[in-house]
Amino acid sequence: MTESTREERRQGPALVRGKFLPQSTYDARLLDQRGSTEWLHMDPWRVLRIQAEFVEGFGQLAELPPAVTVFGSARTPAGTPDYELGVQLGRSLVKAGFAVITGGGPGCMEAANKGAREAGGISVGLGIELPFEQRLNDYVDLGIEFRYFFVRKTMFVKYADAFVVLPGGFGTLDELFEAVTLVQTGKVTQFPIVLIGTEFWRPLINWINETLLANGMISPHDPKLLHVTDDPEEAVRHIVDGRRRAEQAVVEARVQAAAEQEAKS
Repeated sequence: MTESTREERRQGPALVRGKFLPQSTYDARLLDQRGSTEWLHMDPWRVLRIQAEFVEGFGQLAELPPAVTVFGSARTPAGTPDYELGVQLGRSLVKAGFAVITGGGPGCMEAANKGAREAGGISVGLGIELPFEQRLNDYVDLGIEFRYFFVRKTMFVKYADAFVVLPGGFGTLDELFEAVTLVQTGKVTQFPIVLIGTEFWRPLINWINETLLANGMISPHDPKLLHVTDDPEEAVRHIVDGRRRAEQAVVEARVQAAAEQEAKS
């Protein structure tokens, strides 16, 4: 085995190979409740590492311009229609004044980073330690490697004005429904969520309407939180309109607060 083919893994800022490769990830060890109770004495130290990841993420991303987080499958081959949609989306977002944030991996994530890079914009990748190696793609200009999924997910939301979701698997669905839940529960407001690929997403949208809504498990307006399109330009227009509405809401709230304060005085 040559140096270039040795198995390796990213662990936050570290790169490990050979005998230094652990048998599990930091997330797995944090969540594992089996075996020895030694973990009880280790969790306070884990808190410090988790804190350090938050500090690093906040420090690196705090000065980003308005940004949009793009999710999608890591398994999408280059040159396919979904990959090209990702490239077009990255370009369109940059032209509209947004930085592009992805998970930093291959497939649809690479496509969006590529489009952003080719358009001369800011291309960000937030990677994660996995049991198998998945390095940051070559189109990422600012990359951060995280150990813990929940820290990474916080960064996806905190520094984005919207989410765009390309076709993907379990990880993509996890990120999609977490975003929808945050909007539904008011944890984030005026936060557009766009699904690109009407044919791919149609069965899910039908299930949401015909099963969740029909059984009263969501409110009638909840399906409207998801905007579905095949056109990257339409996706960007929807996001821009959402940003304008958010800015207008802030102005109106300030005017109302000032009026109430004046009335009290």
